[in-house]
Amino acid sequence: MNHCLLKTSRSLSLCFILALLFVGSGYSQQEEIAKYPNRPINLIIPLQAGASGDVATRFIAKEAEKFLGQSIVPVNKPGGGTAIGISAIAKAKPDGYTIGYATHSGVFIAPLLEKLPYDPLKDLKPIMQFGGLYFTVNVKADSPFKSFQDVIAYARQNPKKLTYASTGPTTMQFFAINQIFKREKVEITHIPFKGSPEGHASLLGRHIDFILDSLVYPLVDSGEERILLILNDQRAEEFPQIPSLVDLGYDIPTPFILSIAGPAGIPDAITQKIEDAFTKALKEPAFIKGMREMLRFPIVYRNSKDLSAYYAHSFKTYERIVKEMGLSK
Repeated sequence: MNHCLLKTSRSLSLCFILALLFVGSGYSQQEEIAKYPNRPINLIIPLQAGASGDVATRFIAKEAEKFLGQSIVPVNKPGGGTAIGISAIAKAKPDGYTIGYATHSGVFIAPLLEKLPYDPLKDLKPIMQFGGLYFTVNVKADSPFKSFQDVIAYARQNPKKLTYASTGPTTMQFFAINQIFKREKVEITHIPFKGSPEGHASLLGRHIDFILDSLVYPLVDSGEERILLILNDQRAEEFPQIPSLVDLGYDIPTPFILSIAGPAGIPDAITQKIEDAFTKALKEPAFIKGMREMLRFPIVYRNSKDLSAYYAHSFKTYERIVKEMGLSK
């Protein structure tokens, strides 16, 4: 009987200790959430420094710092059509101290074309969208091509002779332009670059014929490059004279986004703090000026809930398109 009492006493003691540990762990987590953020936050940007998406993300992060009370440290992880950086976001510890810039190619395209170490709908926590992107087809200012139709006409008569740059075959812009090439029955040689600065240097050095990239307005404004086509379904307000995909008869969805996301599992209270800070940053004059005057990008806002739905919708849309084209992984 004494043995039974001793055994019961030990079991109760163990349960009591485990209960204390559980309560202590819960208290510690709640305490961490309440104190968040109490150290700098890493912001992974899956692009080369200086790319327009990188610049836009730095604009909003600089303003969000004011509302979080901590530094936001940009960490560039380019490559893989943004998949390398987005994988780093998805695999980060879900404590709110690593978030990142999640964009179309790594969320909607790359996971459908190759096996990646993340599922964008399961492993990412969308936090907010702060803008859209204009992807364009640009030539050097003195190029003989005056329109995108000129490019297609020349390519039809001269297979594989033209060359163009992009940041890789798993990007949405590459996917969109190649749907056009397929419909037009033309062959144009692709020259991939790790980052857009290298591609523009190649264009200006006359090593390629045109570039497919997010709009780099300073190069257009300075007269070094000329836009032939906006890879969106409507014309850009800033460039009303430049045709869009729809203007040329191409019905191709291009959900180009600038958004902030973190790894799935970030506590809701921390997600809300980040979302609130970046939403306030969206309204700051310095951010608005940078987007509208320097980058010429539209400011587009979606909260966490709406962005989650947009991720799912856009992913399913491209999942269908990729499958129809026979390109599924």
